[in-house]
Amino acid sequence: MAFKSVDRTRRLFEILATVRRYGLGELAGDAAPRWLVGAKKDHDAPVAERLRLALEELGPVFIKFGQMLSTRRDLLPPGMAEELSRLQDDVPPFKGAKARELIEAAYGHSLDKFFAEFDEEPMAAASIAQVHAARLHPQGDEKGEQTQGATVVVKVLRPDVHERVVRDVAVMYWLAGLAARFHPEAERLRPVEIVAEYDRIISDELDLLREGANASQLGRNWAGSDLIVHPTIYFDYSTENVLVMEHMHGTPIDDVETLVAAGADFKALAERGVEIFFKQVFRDNFFHADMHPGNIQVQLDNPQRPRYIGLDFGIVGSLTPQDQRYLAENFLAFFNQNYRRIAELHVESGWMPADTSIEDFEGAIRTVSEPIMNKPLAEISFGLFLLRLFKIARRYNYQVQPQLVLLQKTVLNVEGLGRDLYPQLDLWATAKPILEGWMRNRADPRRAAERMRNQLPEIMDALPTLAPKLMAYARDGETPGSRRLTQSLTDIKHELTSARRAMRWTLVGTGLVVASALVFVYPPMPHWVSIVGGVAGLAAWIRAWRGSARQ
Repeated sequence: MAFKSVDRTRRLFEILATVRRYGLGELAGDAAPRWLVGAKKDHDAPVAERLRLALEELGPVFIKFGQMLSTRRDLLPPGMAEELSRLQDDVPPFKGAKARELIEAAYGHSLDKFFAEFDEEPMAAASIAQVHAARLHPQGDEKGEQTQGATVVVKVLRPDVHERVVRDVAVMYWLAGLAARFHPEAERLRPVEIVAEYDRIISDELDLLREGANASQLGRNWAGSDLIVHPTIYFDYSTENVLVMEHMHGTPIDDVETLVAAGADFKALAERGVEIFFKQVFRDNFFHADMHPGNIQVQLDNPQRPRYIGLDFGIVGSLTPQDQRYLAENFLAFFNQNYRRIAELHVESGWMPADTSIEDFEGAIRTVSEPIMNKPLAEISFGLFLLRLFKIARRYNYQVQPQLVLLQKTVLNVEGLGRDLYPQLDLWATAKPILEGWMRNRADPRRAAERMRNQLPEIMDALPTLAPKLMAYARDGETPGSRRLTQSLTDIKHELTSARRAMRWTLVGTGLVVASALVFVYPPMPHWVSIVGGVAGLAAWIRAWRGSARQ
């Protein structure tokens, strides 16, 4: 324990020396003690470049933190996010003999017991782990005949990675506490919460069984799809420190020359990537949150309908139902140029202070959105809209939403990748039907009834205590919890209103169609009466569908 404390103290002094050498004291705020962070110095390089260089010097844990921070453009001064996005997770591999030793320690047996072949030359290396090609021992099939062992990829954590991450994250918490005390915008930036979010993300990456479970879930969600395929995970050979998965064969998505030579349809490739992302977020509520080119390959069996291969599942994301709805409505409102609704959604969701002036915020959103919306649809950028929205939201005390960090990062990655593949990509043409379909499905009376039925036991358990709580809220007025209650009641009212309206029109339509069918079968009523009744019934059904979609 004493050794760990000494190691952590030594690391802290290394970091502070780096901060002073690169003149980063100016980022700490004027109130920060200069003896600690160093005096402001004149440097030829901009502070953003100096910060990037300092993070690269401090090593992999800080590089990954800078990469995550680069997605938080709502927090950073202009130009800094672009500079931090240049951080490269490029570390030399460790020796294959050491990898063999680590895997055998995890298994408690010789490697030869599990693998017929194991290539000690690593396929790739990163700051957390590296991967090796291998082949499993032959297996008997249903007829008792031996089949060739499966080719696999073995991913193994780097030596001492747990200790280094724990040490560096502990120092980050200390520095975040310092920033929370001295930085003038600490209340908005919430540095301790940012480090906590990073702590959660990198801790998840250190558990390879969790990554395997993520890959398995994504594979199950997309089973049988011609859009994307995921590797099979061999859980019998996997531990927290070792992950064994099917060896997927494809073309890296940034290998443009090979894709062109194979005749790949770049328009289809870009659109299918967007479709995958939006379906992961809104259909499955489970999305791959690290979709940079290094984690994506392409199968070119059918170049006109190229299929994605997903890799590296250490970082995934999901949202609450409320955040899903708010995001879907935000996207739809943006493309419908309903700026007031965007402003209302930010306040309703709690992302903005409750006393924010809707009118003022609506005007600010219009200011940044109209120049974007004046372009052809194929040139409209979600990423640009988000960046400008974050910039103006800072003036209105926008509260950072840690649960949206991964989504914001993934939106930027997906759009950037899509536009790199096909510059004329019309993101909206692909996204809009998915969003509208999700909204219709959510407003479906049957789905609302199903959600209510699933929640019924919880509601019944809560009823005995609900009345006293409501009376307390009424007596005490506005409290920290009352706003959550009000929002919950608003959501329930929204769903019930939608369900009631849609059900009413559905019943009317059904009655008219049935009546028209009876009139047609049993004359002497004229056939035109039956036709008019049938058309009116169909119109009522369409009215129910449209009413649900607008909710």
